[in-house]
Amino acid sequence: MYLQKLLLTNFKNFHEVEIEFSEKINCFVGNNGMGKTNLLDAIYYLSFCKSYFNLMDSQNIKHNESFFVIQGTYVKDDNSENVYCGLKQNQKKQFKLNKKEYSRLADHVGYFPLVIVSPDDSEIIIGGSEIRRKFVDSIISQYDKVYLDNLINYNKLVFQRNSLLKRFAESRTYNKENLEIWDEQIVPLGNEIHKKRSEFVDNFKPVFEKYYKFISLNNEKVGLEYNSQLSGNDFKKLLSDNVEKDRMLQYTSTGIHKDDLVFMFDGFPAKKFGSQGQQKSFIIALKLAQFDLLAEIKKFKPVILFDDVFDKLDHLRVEQIIKLVSDNNFGQIFITDTEMQRINNVFEKVKSEHKIFNVDNGAIIMSNV
Repeated sequence: MYLQKLLLTNFKNFHEVEIEFSEKINCFVGNNGMGKTNLLDAIYYLSFCKSYFNLMDSQNIKHNESFFVIQGTYVKDDNSENVYCGLKQNQKKQFKLNKKEYSRLADHVGYFPLVIVSPDDSEIIIGGSEIRRKFVDSIISQYDKVYLDNLINYNKLVFQRNSLLKRFAESRTYNKENLEIWDEQIVPLGNEIHKKRSEFVDNFKPVFEKYYKFISLNNEKVGLEYNSQLSGNDFKKLLSDNVEKDRMLQYTSTGIHKDDLVFMFDGFPAKKFGSQGQQKSFIIALKLAQFDLLAEIKKFKPVILFDDVFDKLDHLRVEQIIKLVSDNNFGQIFITDTEMQRINNVFEKVKSEHKIFNVDNGAIIMSNV
Protein backbone atom coordinates (compact mmCIF):
# COMPACT_ATOMS: atom_id res chain seq x y z
CA MET A 1 0.00 0.00 0.00
CA TYR A 2 1.24 3.51 -0.78
CA LEU A 3 -0.01 7.05 -1.34
CA GLN A 4 0.39 7.83 -5.04
CA LYS A 5 -0.99 11.36 -5.19
CA LEU A 6 -2.03 14.13 -2.79
CA LEU A 7 -4.23 17.12 -3.68
CA LEU A 8 -4.81 20.02 -1.29
CA THR A 9 -7.12 23.02 -1.56
CA ASN A 10 -7.03 25.76 1.09
CA PHE A 11 -5.46 23.46 3.68
CA LYS A 12 -3.46 25.43 6.26
CA ASN A 13 -0.88 27.48 4.29
CA PHE A 14 -1.49 25.69 0.96
CA HIS A 15 -3.85 27.14 -1.65
CA GLU A 16 -3.67 24.59 -4.49
CA VAL A 17 -1.18 21.71 -4.38
CA GLU A 18 -0.88 18.44 -6.29
CA ILE A 19 2.03 16.08 -5.58
CA GLU A 20 2.95 12.64 -6.90
CA PHE A 21 5.07 10.55 -4.57
CA SER A 22 7.70 7.84 -4.65
CA GLU A 23 6.55 4.42 -3.48
CA LYS A 24 9.53 4.39 -1.11
CA ILE A 25 10.96 7.54 0.53
CA ASN A 26 9.71 11.13 0.16
CA CYS A 27 11.51 14.06 1.81
CA PHE A 28 10.06 17.53 2.39
CA VAL A 29 12.90 20.00 3.00
CA GLY A 30 12.63 23.66 3.95
CA ASN A 31 12.89 26.20 6.73
CA ASN A 32 10.61 26.07 9.74
CA GLY A 33 7.13 27.47 9.15
CA MET A 34 7.07 26.78 5.41
CA GLY A 35 4.47 23.97 5.54
CA LYS A 36 6.45 20.72 5.72
CA THR A 37 4.57 19.47 8.77
CA ASN A 38 1.26 20.60 7.23
CA LEU A 39 1.84 18.15 4.36
CA LEU A 40 2.34 15.30 6.81
CA ASP A 41 -0.79 16.37 8.67
CA ALA A 42 -2.81 16.21 5.44
CA ILE A 43 -1.61 12.63 4.92
CA TYR A 44 -2.50 11.85 8.54
CA TYR A 45 -6.04 13.18 7.88
CA LEU A 46 -6.49 10.61 5.11
CA SER A 47 -5.94 7.78 7.60
CA PHE A 48 -7.53 9.11 10.79
CA CYS A 49 -10.16 11.60 9.53
CA LYS A 50 -8.63 14.31 11.72
CA SER A 51 -5.51 16.36 12.30
CA TYR A 52 -2.66 15.05 14.42
CA PHE A 53 -1.77 18.56 15.59
CA ASN A 54 -5.03 20.53 15.82
CA LEU A 55 -8.23 19.26 17.42
CA MET A 56 -10.42 21.90 15.72
CA ASP A 57 -10.95 21.08 12.03
CA SER A 58 -12.04 24.63 11.20
CA GLN A 59 -8.63 25.98 12.22
CA ASN A 60 -7.04 24.00 9.38
CA ILE A 61 -8.84 26.10 6.75
CA LYS A 62 -6.47 28.55 5.02
CA HIS A 63 -6.76 32.09 6.33
CA ASN A 64 -9.49 34.13 4.56
CA GLU A 65 -10.96 31.01 2.90
CA SER A 66 -14.24 29.23 3.72
CA PHE A 67 -13.33 25.57 3.18
CA PHE A 68 -10.55 23.04 2.77
CA VAL A 69 -10.29 19.82 0.74
CA ILE A 70 -7.77 16.98 1.09
CA GLN A 71 -7.77 14.23 -1.55
CA GLY A 72 -5.51 11.21 -1.77
CA THR A 73 -5.07 8.42 -4.30
CA TYR A 74 -3.70 5.20 -2.82
CA VAL A 75 -2.57 1.99 -4.47
CA LYS A 76 -3.66 -0.93 -2.33
CA ASP A 77 -3.61 -4.57 -3.47
CA ASP A 78 -2.98 -3.25 -7.04
CA ASN A 79 -6.24 -1.27 -6.89
CA SER A 80 -6.64 2.51 -6.93
CA GLU A 81 -8.45 3.89 -3.85
CA ASN A 82 -9.59 7.52 -3.60
CA VAL A 83 -10.07 9.32 -0.29
CA TYR A 84 -11.80 12.67 0.11
CA CYS A 85 -11.95 14.92 3.17
CA GLY A 86 -13.75 18.24 2.94
CA LEU A 87 -14.87 20.87 5.41
CA LYS A 88 -16.84 24.09 4.95
CA GLN A 89 -17.05 26.67 7.70
CA ASN A 90 -19.90 25.91 10.14
CA GLN A 91 -20.77 22.65 8.37
CA LYS A 92 -20.21 18.97 9.07
CA LYS A 93 -16.99 17.43 7.81
CA GLN A 94 -17.38 15.10 4.81
CA PHE A 95 -15.25 12.00 4.51
CA LYS A 96 -15.52 9.64 1.54
CA LEU A 97 -13.83 6.50 0.26
CA ASN A 98 -14.25 5.95 -3.48
CA LYS A 99 -17.03 8.59 -3.51
CA LYS A 100 -19.04 6.82 -0.79
CA GLU A 101 -19.49 8.92 2.35
CA TYR A 102 -18.98 7.38 5.77
CA SER A 103 -21.79 7.55 8.30
CA ARG A 104 -19.25 6.84 11.06
CA LEU A 105 -15.68 8.14 10.76
CA ALA A 106 -14.50 5.35 13.09
CA ASP A 107 -15.27 2.87 10.29
CA HIS A 108 -12.44 4.35 8.21
CA VAL A 109 -9.73 4.22 10.89
CA GLY A 110 -7.31 1.40 10.08
CA TYR A 111 -8.18 1.13 6.38
CA PHE A 112 -4.96 2.96 5.49
CA PRO A 113 -2.80 2.27 8.57
CA LEU A 114 -0.27 4.94 9.38
CA VAL A 115 2.48 5.63 11.92
CA ILE A 116 3.61 9.17 12.70
CA VAL A 117 6.73 10.30 14.56
CA SER A 118 6.67 13.95 15.64
CA PRO A 119 8.53 16.25 18.07
CA ASP A 120 5.22 16.46 19.97
CA ASP A 121 5.62 12.74 20.72
CA SER A 122 8.07 13.59 23.51
CA GLU A 123 4.89 13.99 25.57
CA ILE A 124 4.51 10.19 25.38
CA ILE A 125 7.52 10.02 27.70
CA ILE A 126 7.27 13.18 29.80
CA GLY A 127 3.50 13.79 29.74
CA GLY A 128 0.63 12.32 31.73
CA SER A 129 -0.75 8.78 31.58
CA GLU A 130 -3.63 9.85 29.30
CA ILE A 131 -1.13 10.44 26.46
CA ARG A 132 0.38 6.96 26.83
CA ARG A 133 -3.09 5.37 26.90
CA LYS A 134 -3.93 7.27 23.73
CA PHE A 135 -0.75 5.93 22.13
CA VAL A 136 -1.74 2.33 22.92
CA ASP A 137 -5.38 2.85 21.94
CA SER A 138 -4.49 4.46 18.60
CA ILE A 139 -2.47 1.37 17.64
CA ILE A 140 -4.97 -1.28 18.71
CA SER A 141 -7.88 0.65 17.16
CA GLN A 142 -6.23 0.46 13.73
CA TYR A 143 -6.55 -3.32 13.64
CA ASP A 144 -9.39 -4.11 16.09
CA LYS A 145 -12.74 -2.43 15.42
CA VAL A 146 -14.38 -4.19 18.39
CA TYR A 147 -11.74 -2.71 20.69
CA LEU A 148 -12.44 0.79 19.36
CA ASP A 149 -16.20 0.35 19.87
CA ASN A 150 -15.64 -1.03 23.38
CA LEU A 151 -13.39 1.91 24.24
CA ILE A 152 -15.90 4.47 22.96
CA ASN A 153 -18.72 2.82 24.91
CA TYR A 154 -16.61 2.42 28.06
CA ASN A 155 -15.75 6.15 28.06
CA LYS A 156 -19.41 7.05 27.60
CA LEU A 157 -20.42 4.84 30.53
CA VAL A 158 -17.72 6.27 32.81
CA PHE A 159 -18.92 9.76 31.87
CA GLN A 160 -22.48 8.79 32.84
CA ARG A 161 -21.29 7.22 36.10
CA ASN A 162 -19.34 10.39 36.93
CA SER A 163 -22.40 12.52 36.17
CA LEU A 164 -24.44 10.40 38.57
CA LEU A 165 -21.80 10.78 41.29
CA LYS A 166 -21.91 14.56 40.85
CA ARG A 167 -25.71 14.55 41.07
CA PHE A 168 -25.50 12.55 44.31
CA ALA A 169 -23.15 15.18 45.74
CA GLU A 170 -25.24 18.12 44.58
CA SER A 171 -28.51 16.67 45.93
CA ARG A 172 -26.89 15.08 48.99
CA THR A 173 -28.50 11.78 48.13
CA TYR A 174 -27.18 8.31 47.30
CA ASN A 175 -28.77 5.35 45.52
CA LYS A 176 -26.52 2.29 45.45
CA GLU A 177 -28.72 0.44 42.94
CA ASN A 178 -28.55 3.28 40.41
CA LEU A 179 -24.77 3.30 40.58
CA GLU A 180 -24.58 -0.48 40.18
CA ILE A 181 -26.55 -0.24 36.92
CA TRP A 182 -23.57 1.58 35.42
CA ASP A 183 -21.08 -0.76 37.09
CA GLU A 184 -22.69 -3.81 35.49
CA GLN A 185 -22.13 -2.30 32.06
CA ILE A 186 -18.66 -0.88 32.73
CA VAL A 187 -17.08 -4.05 34.16
CA PRO A 188 -17.23 -6.38 31.11
CA LEU A 189 -16.02 -3.64 28.77
CA GLY A 190 -13.18 -2.71 31.11
CA ASN A 191 -12.11 -6.33 31.46
CA GLU A 192 -12.05 -6.83 27.69
CA ILE A 193 -10.06 -3.63 27.10
CA HIS A 194 -7.58 -4.63 29.81
CA LYS A 195 -7.14 -8.04 28.20
CA LYS A 196 -6.44 -6.50 24.78
CA ARG A 197 -3.99 -3.96 26.20
CA SER A 198 -2.13 -6.70 28.10
CA GLU A 199 -1.83 -8.82 24.95
CA PHE A 200 -0.66 -5.78 23.00
CA VAL A 201 2.12 -4.92 25.46
CA ASP A 202 3.32 -8.54 25.60
CA ASN A 203 3.71 -8.55 21.80
CA PHE A 204 4.96 -4.98 21.52
CA LYS A 205 7.70 -4.94 24.18
CA PRO A 206 10.30 -7.26 22.55
CA VAL A 207 9.92 -5.55 19.15
CA PHE A 208 10.38 -2.12 20.71
CA GLU A 209 13.49 -3.28 22.60
CA LYS A 210 14.92 -4.74 19.38
CA TYR A 211 14.57 -1.45 17.50
CA TYR A 212 16.05 0.66 20.28
CA LYS A 213 19.00 -1.70 20.51
CA PHE A 214 19.66 -1.21 16.78
CA ILE A 215 19.25 2.59 16.80
CA SER A 216 21.49 3.05 19.87
CA LEU A 217 24.13 0.65 18.52
CA ASN A 218 23.43 -1.55 21.55
CA ASN A 219 24.75 1.12 23.96
CA GLU A 220 21.66 1.43 26.18
CA LYS A 221 19.00 -0.82 27.65
CA VAL A 222 15.34 0.21 27.69
CA GLY A 223 12.10 -1.31 28.88
CA LEU A 224 8.38 -0.75 29.28
CA GLU A 225 5.73 -2.18 31.58
CA TYR A 226 1.93 -2.07 31.58
CA ASN A 227 0.57 -0.63 34.83
CA SER A 228 -3.15 -1.26 35.45
CA GLN A 229 -5.37 -1.42 38.52
CA LEU A 230 -7.11 -4.40 36.90
CA SER A 231 -3.94 -6.51 36.78
CA GLY A 232 -4.55 -9.28 39.32
CA ASN A 233 -7.70 -7.59 40.67
CA ASP A 234 -11.45 -8.07 40.20
CA PHE A 235 -12.80 -4.93 38.50
CA LYS A 236 -16.28 -5.22 40.00
CA LYS A 237 -14.79 -5.48 43.50
CA LEU A 238 -12.52 -2.50 42.83
CA LEU A 239 -15.52 -0.35 41.93
CA SER A 240 -17.39 -1.55 45.02
CA ASP A 241 -14.42 -1.06 47.38
CA ASN A 242 -13.82 2.48 46.13
CA VAL A 243 -17.41 3.70 46.05
CA GLU A 244 -17.00 5.99 49.08
CA LYS A 245 -13.85 7.48 47.58
CA ASP A 246 -15.68 8.00 44.27
CA ARG A 247 -18.56 9.73 46.07
CA MET A 248 -16.11 12.11 47.74
CA LEU A 249 -14.15 12.79 44.53
CA GLN A 250 -17.31 12.83 42.36
CA TYR A 251 -15.66 10.72 39.66
CA THR A 252 -14.70 7.10 39.02
CA SER A 253 -11.24 6.58 40.49
CA THR A 254 -10.62 2.98 39.34
CA GLY A 255 -10.67 1.36 35.92
CA ILE A 256 -8.78 1.07 32.67
CA HIS A 257 -9.04 4.86 32.23
CA LYS A 258 -6.27 5.02 34.86
CA ASP A 259 -3.89 2.63 33.04
CA ASP A 260 -0.34 3.69 32.25
CA LEU A 261 2.83 2.54 30.50
CA VAL A 262 6.06 2.81 32.50
CA PHE A 263 9.13 3.57 30.35
CA MET A 264 12.66 2.85 31.59
CA PHE A 265 16.25 3.78 30.61
CA ASP A 266 18.83 1.40 32.11
CA GLY A 267 16.43 0.70 34.98
CA PHE A 268 15.55 4.36 35.65
CA PRO A 269 12.35 6.26 34.70
CA ALA A 270 12.67 7.57 31.14
CA LYS A 271 10.94 10.89 31.88
CA LYS A 272 13.63 11.85 34.42
CA PHE A 273 16.72 10.36 32.79
CA GLY A 274 18.17 10.36 29.29
CA SER A 275 19.31 13.03 26.88
CA GLN A 276 17.09 14.57 24.21
CA GLY A 277 18.73 12.30 21.66
CA GLN A 278 18.05 9.22 23.78
CA GLN A 279 14.44 10.21 24.32
CA LYS A 280 13.97 10.84 20.60
CA SER A 281 15.52 7.43 19.84
CA PHE A 282 13.12 5.93 22.38
CA ILE A 283 10.13 7.48 20.60
CA ILE A 284 11.33 6.34 17.17
CA ALA A 285 11.79 2.78 18.47
CA LEU A 286 8.24 2.89 19.87
CA LYS A 287 6.86 3.99 16.51
CA LEU A 288 8.86 1.43 14.50
CA ALA A 289 7.55 -1.28 16.80
CA GLN A 290 4.07 0.08 16.15
CA PHE A 291 4.76 -0.27 12.42
CA ASP A 292 5.89 -3.89 12.83
CA LEU A 293 2.82 -4.86 14.80
CA LEU A 294 0.41 -3.23 12.35
CA ALA A 295 2.19 -4.71 9.33
CA GLU A 296 2.05 -8.21 10.82
CA ILE A 297 -1.66 -7.99 11.61
CA LYS A 298 -2.77 -6.08 8.51
CA LYS A 299 -0.58 -8.19 6.16
CA PHE A 300 0.60 -5.03 4.38
CA LYS A 301 2.91 -2.15 5.30
CA PRO A 302 1.58 1.07 6.87
CA VAL A 303 2.76 4.49 5.76
CA ILE A 304 5.31 6.14 8.09
CA LEU A 305 5.59 9.89 8.68
CA PHE A 306 8.82 11.22 10.23
CA ASP A 307 8.45 14.88 11.21
CA ASP A 308 11.76 16.57 12.07
CA VAL A 309 13.15 13.38 13.63
CA PHE A 310 16.82 14.02 12.86
CA ASP A 311 17.18 17.12 15.03
CA LYS A 312 19.00 16.31 18.30
CA LEU A 313 20.28 12.99 16.90
CA ASP A 314 23.93 12.33 16.12
CA HIS A 315 24.81 11.32 12.56
CA LEU A 316 25.28 7.65 13.53
CA ARG A 317 21.72 7.34 14.82
CA VAL A 318 20.39 9.17 11.76
CA GLU A 319 22.14 6.69 9.49
CA GLN A 320 20.89 3.74 11.55
CA ILE A 321 17.30 4.95 11.22
CA ILE A 322 17.59 5.48 7.46
CA LYS A 323 19.17 2.04 7.06
CA LEU A 324 16.20 0.54 8.87
CA VAL A 325 13.42 2.26 6.94
CA SER A 326 15.05 1.98 3.51
CA ASP A 327 15.13 -1.81 3.47
CA ASN A 328 12.35 -3.97 2.09
CA ASN A 329 10.75 -4.55 5.50
CA PHE A 330 9.30 -1.05 5.34
CA GLY A 331 6.94 0.54 2.84
CA GLN A 332 6.38 4.19 1.98
CA ILE A 333 8.14 6.79 4.13
CA PHE A 334 7.65 10.57 4.43
CA ILE A 335 10.37 12.66 6.09
CA THR A 336 10.63 16.39 6.89
CA ASP A 337 13.92 18.15 7.58
CA THR A 338 15.32 21.66 7.60
CA GLU A 339 18.76 20.72 6.21
CA MET A 340 19.10 19.72 2.56
CA GLN A 341 22.77 18.84 3.06
CA ARG A 342 21.92 16.35 5.81
CA ILE A 343 19.35 14.64 3.58
CA ASN A 344 21.78 14.52 0.64
CA ASN A 345 24.53 13.08 2.85
CA VAL A 346 22.23 10.34 4.12
CA PHE A 347 21.18 9.23 0.65
CA GLU A 348 24.77 9.25 -0.59
CA LYS A 349 25.46 6.51 1.97
CA VAL A 350 22.11 4.73 1.90
CA LYS A 351 20.99 3.95 -1.63
CA SER A 352 17.22 3.85 -1.87
CA GLU A 353 14.53 5.08 -4.23
CA HIS A 354 13.46 8.54 -3.09
CA LYS A 355 12.10 11.95 -4.03
CA ILE A 356 13.07 15.25 -2.41
CA PHE A 357 10.69 18.23 -2.41
CA ASN A 358 11.63 21.80 -1.53
CA VAL A 359 8.83 23.44 0.48
CA ASP A 360 8.77 27.24 0.57
CA ASN A 361 5.71 28.97 2.06
CA GLY A 362 3.10 26.84 0.31
CA ALA A 363 5.09 26.28 -2.88
CA ILE A 364 6.52 22.82 -3.60
CA ILE A 365 9.31 22.02 -6.06
CA MET A 366 10.67 18.53 -6.63
CA SER A 367 14.45 18.63 -6.20
CA ASN A 368 15.37 15.22 -7.60
CA VAL A 369 14.15 11.69 -8.26
